[in-house]
Amino acid sequence: MVTVDKSTGFATVPAQLDEVLDWFARMREGDPVSWDEHYGAYHVFRYADIEKVLSDPATFSSDLTGLVPPQEEIELFSRGNFVRMDPPQHTKMRRIVSKAFTPRVVAGLAPRIETITDELLDQVAGQERVDLVQALAYPLPVTVIAELIGVPASDRDVFRRWADELLNAQVPDTVIPDEKMMQQAGARLRGMIDYLLAHIRHRRANPADDLTNALIEAEVDGEHLTDEEIVGFLGVLLIAGHITTTTLLTNTVLCLDANPGAAAALRTDPDRVAPALEEVLRYRAPFPRLARLTTTAATVGERPVPAGKVLMLWVASANRDAARFVEPDTFDITRTPNPHLSFGHGIHFCIGAPLARLEGRIAVQTLLRRCADLAVDDGVQLYDPRMMTGARVLPLRVGWS
Repeated sequence: MVTVDKSTGFATVPAQLDEVLDWFARMREGDPVSWDEHYGAYHVFRYADIEKVLSDPATFSSDLTGLVPPQEEIELFSRGNFVRMDPPQHTKMRRIVSKAFTPRVVAGLAPRIETITDELLDQVAGQERVDLVQALAYPLPVTVIAELIGVPASDRDVFRRWADELLNAQVPDTVIPDEKMMQQAGARLRGMIDYLLAHIRHRRANPADDLTNALIEAEVDGEHLTDEEIVGFLGVLLIAGHITTTTLLTNTVLCLDANPGAAAALRTDPDRVAPALEEVLRYRAPFPRLARLTTTAATVGERPVPAGKVLMLWVASANRDAARFVEPDTFDITRTPNPHLSFGHGIHFCIGAPLARLEGRIAVQTLLRRCADLAVDDGVQLYDPRMMTGARVLPLRVGWS
């Protein structure tokens, strides 16, 4: 059982990455499905157990909204947030939005991604010290997302403020937030909701060739999406869609800095970047955990779990499970197969994964081509690994080609 730090009231999930990984190893071995009484959830650590839960949406629901106090902004946002939906609503929403992320559509974005990457690096070319996040890892994916949905990329500082407010929120003391926490969360969403609603209404009056217009015109079973449903999807895409690529890029550079042999191999053969990114995703999962709710009594691992209980699925732990991966704590860009769970599994597998992979491949290949030398410098600032794995500030010493 997870112990509780009485001085803080928060279950003693460590706040440093190395400590978190040690905790995962201990829990996989000694208490793989662990009830945390104070936090109010079961922590799940092993790959097989997490894969089973993610494969059974009927027993393990993604919809936790019934557990939290009502809050106007969050209820509005939830109408289109298909990450938190179960079938059949999830099936309907995903069918609509998946049309924007087909392999053909995503592949067609490659020339634009290459152009944006080079333009961003042009702005810092020659500088000996560069913050990778500010220069490339943040503006690249957010510019791509902004252009996809038809909002001005020049507003990206506003988008980043929204993301920072959501990601830098205090780690909650319990899995079910109280009314005060819900009000604070709603306040953080209000600006984004107002902005996106105004954009949707403008697009209804002024159609254009972008994803927002496609969502307005989309029809499934004779029904169109409401403005509120579109807001939820665009909000998830704008925040989660860019932060995944941002953290993938920072995690890649951190991994290559710590493994110079891997970096040299990728410089020699840029085609190896794509599988290397899969190893980065396994080794440093951007989103370390997912949550599910039991709809009926179930067994997870060998532990009975009553209905109505929250499961905290530590996918970052599953990715280090020796029962699934050989030498899981070794960073190995030749690892194959590499069935990591960083993009999820089953019906909720990340719909934006092909875009994140494409952006990551192009950005890393371009970075290695244009920079003869990259070294992590002092001043790195990391996210709290209980919420996010990656750097919010990543200073690099750069030798340009």
